[in-house]
Amino acid sequence: MAQKKEVYKEKFKHTGYWKYKEVYDMMFYWFKDHHYKIKEDLYNEKIIASGKEVIIRWKAEKKVTDYFKYQIQADWHILHMKDVEVEVDGKKQKTQNGEVEIIFKGNLIKDYEKRWEDKPMWKFLRGVYEKYVIRATVDEFEDDVEDDVREMIGELKAHLKLEAPTTLERP
Repeated sequence: MAQKKEVYKEKFKHTGYWKYKEVYDMMFYWFKDHHYKIKEDLYNEKIIASGKEVIIRWKAEKKVTDYFKYQIQADWHILHMKDVEVEVDGKKQKTQNGEVEIIFKGNLIKDYEKRWEDKPMWKFLRGVYEKYVIRATVDEFEDDVEDDVREMIGELKAHLKLEAPTTLERP
């Protein structure tokens, strides 16, 4: 079985005006531009009295080597989303108002092709290989996953023109 290690976790939260389609597209194309293959595991939309509630779960993966793969999970939870019109520079624009929370998790997946799983001796050798032979590489790849998640959140904040701090949680 492939080993998955969560190396970074951060929660992004924004309440106010924002354009749902633009945020969705910006994040989707960020993953594509950074060579991640993205899969939408869940999309659930409910209309309630206070607006729409939307739940989305993405898993984006990028193969780095035959042994390592990066994975970024983005769990969206949108509450009270309503379509509204606002006036910007004297022109009316359609936008959305509501609360969006996205929990990002950066994972490093090792032995995703399960080549070291067949026999107990191979498992032992994998442990030795990871601990002594490629320890610096593992550390470097963990840093790269964290950097990718931080970059994604930075671009999201820039897109929404935010400077407010987010909640940071380290595993």
